Amino acid sequence: MKTLEAILAILIFPGGLCLIFAGMAYEWVDRKLVARFHNRVGPRWFQPLADNIKLLAKEEIVPDGVDPRLFVVLPVIALAGALTAALYVPIFGLRPAESFSGDLIVAVYMLSLLTLCTGLAGANTLDRFSLIGATRTLTQLFSYEAPFLLALLGPAIVAKSWQISEIAGYAEHHWLIATQPIGFVVALIGLMGKLELPPFDAPEAETEIVAGALTEYSGRGLAMFHLGKGVELIVGLTLVAAFYLGGVANPIFFFVKTLLMLGLLAGLQSLLARLRIDQTVGLWWRYGTLLVLVQFLVMVIWEGVVA
Repeated sequence: MKTLEAILAILIFPGGLCLIFAGMAYEWVDRKLVARFHNRVGPRWFQPLADNIKLLAKEEIVPDGVDPRLFVVLPVIALAGALTAALYVPIFGLRPAESFSGDLIVAVYMLSLLTLCTGLAGANTLDRFSLIGATRTLTQLFSYEAPFLLALLGPAIVAKSWQISEIAGYAEHHWLIATQPIGFVVALIGLMGKLELPPFDAPEAETEIVAGALTEYSGRGLAMFHLGKGVELIVGLTLVAAFYLGGVANPIFFFVKTLLMLGLLAGLQSLLARLRIDQTVGLWWRYGTLLVLVQFLVMVIWEGVVA
């Protein structure tokens, strides 16, 4: 009986299917807010669900000149990586399904699988738009991955733990956004870079390179990449809220805090114009990393003064 309950929890609630539907819901909120900020109506509430159902029902066409095994398996790995990262995060304010010392590093790098698989998917084809998109995707990966990881390490250092549940427990009694505001800003911008949201959408700039690395994808493969991005949005927002905004001890706190941050992301998407890939790499890598390192230095000095 316990085994059956564990399987249901992993597959349905609070696991896989529930997380996928939540990702689509948050995607709709993001698209709706951006549309309203642009003085447009925006999509109906069921639009992401309809899009994915339509894609899953369509035939998946494997183009000539690609490795068919990679073409089929990369979307699966991308979605599986995002779902695996969710096992260690207090999604919906509930206790993580799995927890161990050092799971923060595992979760962050599981979230990177989506970007890596997207880059490899573009590099696996002969299409020029896909190749340009893959180059931009993998290049941009280096500009935000380190700042994002460093921004999450700040709360880990003050909590004296590399375990997500322990860091979130510490953060419930300490609003670290007050003591580490730079880390909060860097984490949010890093999340936008991971999801390739404007202004960091050069890898999939539709006005320049169609759909970037995923230009050749259709049907199930494209749907799984989109679903993986929705799951990663949920996991990323939960991590930032749990570490910087006093934790997510229950579903109410989870929804309020993550939706507030999603509104902030939507506002930034509406305000900022797309950056060129050289601007993303040159500016964000240099200044984002330096700002977090300066914050680390201040933390070390403060700890020395207090001690």
